[in-house]
Amino acid sequence: MNTVNFIKTPKQIEATRLMAEKMETLLEGGSRAGKTLIIVRNVIFRALKYDGTKHLIVRTHFNHAKQSIWHGTIPDVMKLCFPNIEYKENKSDWFIRFINGSEVWIGGTDDKERVEKIFGTEYASIHINEASQMSYEVYETLKTRLNPPKNVPGKLMIDYNPPSKKHWGYKIFHEGVNPENNMPLKNLDRYGYLRMNPVDNANNLSEGYLETLQSLGEKRRRRFYLGEYSDDTEGALWRRDWIARTRVDGVSDLTRVVVAVDPAVTGTENSDDTGIIVCGTKMVDGKEHYYVVDDYTYHGDVYGWGKSVVEAYTKHKADRVIGEVNNGGDLIEMNIRNYDRNISYESVRATRGKALRAEPIADLYERGLVHHVGNLTELEDELCSWTPLDSESPNRLDAVVWGLTYLSSKGTGIYSILY
Repeated sequence: MNTVNFIKTPKQIEATRLMAEKMETLLEGGSRAGKTLIIVRNVIFRALKYDGTKHLIVRTHFNHAKQSIWHGTIPDVMKLCFPNIEYKENKSDWFIRFINGSEVWIGGTDDKERVEKIFGTEYASIHINEASQMSYEVYETLKTRLNPPKNVPGKLMIDYNPPSKKHWGYKIFHEGVNPENNMPLKNLDRYGYLRMNPVDNANNLSEGYLETLQSLGEKRRRRFYLGEYSDDTEGALWRRDWIARTRVDGVSDLTRVVVAVDPAVTGTENSDDTGIIVCGTKMVDGKEHYYVVDDYTYHGDVYGWGKSVVEAYTKHKADRVIGEVNNGGDLIEMNIRNYDRNISYESVRATRGKALRAEPIADLYERGLVHHVGNLTELEDELCSWTPLDSESPNRLDAVVWGLTYLSSKGTGIYSILY
């Protein structure tokens, strides 16, 4: 296998050794540190080494996996690391097949039909990409699918920008405990982790990217530049116990569903995430209850998040997409109508500061009227680490505030609707 076009960074060399030694490996750290690329390279290397084996790369949303892995990382890895290796693409089931019969599948856990197909197969390697968005239950289910042929070592590889220390990844790899009961894990030698930050990959980054990360607000700088975990913040408007006590596994018969969008204004890879949150409402025992149904937040260019908005709108049979005029509202409408001209869209304009808009929504949570459907880890980390004193608010938080405000307070003065 010719890999002369690719030179590993020292951290990627260390990561490769760790993945060879451990059955489960977590690569954590800041943005664009080379974590995903070195794992995908390892997955493909194993597929080429072990004839006739299957391997899986999975994210929460299939659309995001398709955009970032199928159209991005896999072609880059093949060009850089395996330039002389031919493969065939199957765009029906979304896998690539090599001449030795091995396959590398990509998938998302948000599509029931695809999940059944993915979870019905056993793999020699599983890569959980952007695992901060993945629930512990899904992680455990994926582990049951790691069952390689005899004499082939199974490998589970995980990457993410560090979320809260409450996340299952921190509990398992740093504290060595079961996230459900905090009991010590057995066979700790099974697990290994490595921090990889963008400074470790500086030679492969565009000019100015490190300066962009350094200029972020303190919380985002610590996460995306320094690769540090966050703690729940004193003074935060939201508390985890509010979210935990009203969490539901599923919801049906919603009377209204909206997709709220808080766009990354610059629309580039160096910009913040575009917050895309699906919210709904229905009456329960004579009271209006609100549901945060799904998180389609997207990091990348305008084309990627536009598709994600349309996908969320279609899948959840939403009534409307809403977006803030102050923060790219015209761009939202133009972008989504490029994909679906029939989508119902409204622009909203903030007439009060972020803290004043967020407080009544946090109050709905405290009163037990907001339910998260499943584990929305990234959103929950943002809610429970933001305080009104912060100079900026994260995009998921902004999107959920817009969505729940629209459903609970339309026309009451919290914001005005522009038709």
